[in-house]
Amino acid sequence: MSHLDQEERDILEAYEQGKLKRSKNAEDIQQRHATYAEATVRKDQRISIRLPSKDLRALQKKALSEGIPYQTLIGSILHKYAEGRLQEVEN
Repeated sequence: MSHLDQEERDILEAYEQGKLKRSKNAEDIQQRHATYAEATVRKDQRISIRLPSKDLRALQKKALSEGIPYQTLIGSILHKYAEGRLQEVEN
């Protein structure tokens, strides 16, 4: 398990000790993520992008909390934005 960082080891330990409980809306969350996965299945283009380290770490943490790979999360965000379902909030 050396490939896990400290946060991941803590989560695994809590799981193994039975301290984690299934979310009340786990089925809804699972269905939502299945929809995300379907939206990102057809991958016919590869891109490289530079992001500030702070932003990448935030995205990785968010993806971990959502239970999906961070690249899938980024793809989903871009997909939603491209479809007009994700918009900037003007201050």
